[in-house]
Amino acid sequence: MKSIKEIRFKNKKTNNYFFDLVSLKDILDLKPTDHNQYEHHKVSFYIIAIITDNVGKHTINYNEYTYKKGTVFTIRKNNIQKFHSSNASGQFLVFTEDFIIQYAENYETLKLRQLFNEMLGSPKIQLNESEFIETQNLLSQIQNEFYKENDEFAIPIIRSLVQVLILKLFRIKAYSHKTINNRNYYSKFIELQELIEENCFEHKKVNYYAHKIGVTSKTLNNITQNIIEKSTKAFIDEIVILQIKRLLVNSQLSLTEIAYESGFDLPTNFFKYFRKHTGQSPKEFKETQKK
Repeated sequence: MKSIKEIRFKNKKTNNYFFDLVSLKDILDLKPTDHNQYEHHKVSFYIIAIITDNVGKHTINYNEYTYKKGTVFTIRKNNIQKFHSSNASGQFLVFTEDFIIQYAENYETLKLRQLFNEMLGSPKIQLNESEFIETQNLLSQIQNEFYKENDEFAIPIIRSLVQVLILKLFRIKAYSHKTINNRNYYSKFIELQELIEENCFEHKKVNYYAHKIGVTSKTLNNITQNIIEKSTKAFIDEIVILQIKRLLVNSQLSLTEIAYESGFDLPTNFFKYFRKHTGQSPKEFKETQKK
């Protein structure tokens, strides 16, 4: 089976930075030997993409988003993305967990994980003019520090500026979205999400995850309803569909083989399940991703 290409972090200066700053134009002009940026690929790092001019589109987890000046994308590690040709300008801040989380306070780490978790809201943020100017000022400071040579203070300053940027973006997102204040529920939700992502093909029932986490099914439903306003079953289905989409797009398995791989006893049940949750047949979805 052909697996999706995973892009690992590599800084053009030194891997010890755990941070890089790349222009959108440079990314679009690249001719990598190990992957194609215009095809779906998985990233093993975090990305803050800030569009500074013009328009275009970007695909994240098989969802296509349009962008324009002031659009920001927050992409967490292990997400799937695909670039599209564009004349737009922008900057991509690329960093690992080692760059931010190990230096952050618990409060900041909680906000970072919320901001970058696409299950908790759209990865796209549209800034208004004043927010864009404020973000541009921070970006300019980061760029100024990034290109300093042999300065031991540059990276700690960049880290602090990125933390400020994350908190400001979280605040912007919080104005229009529900924020999470129940830390116990949130920690259980993240535990649930990780378990589902690892086991969803083998286990699709709520009872299994409630038992693994050590709560009742009713409590688990209360948690997902509180965090994402969805039942636990709906959350499981959402992750199952995303994982199936990865197989459809990035493997050479037949549809029947994918049905069995994703835990269905009969291919007909697989086809019904996928259409019910996407409005498309697996074949139709696969064809749309070739465009």
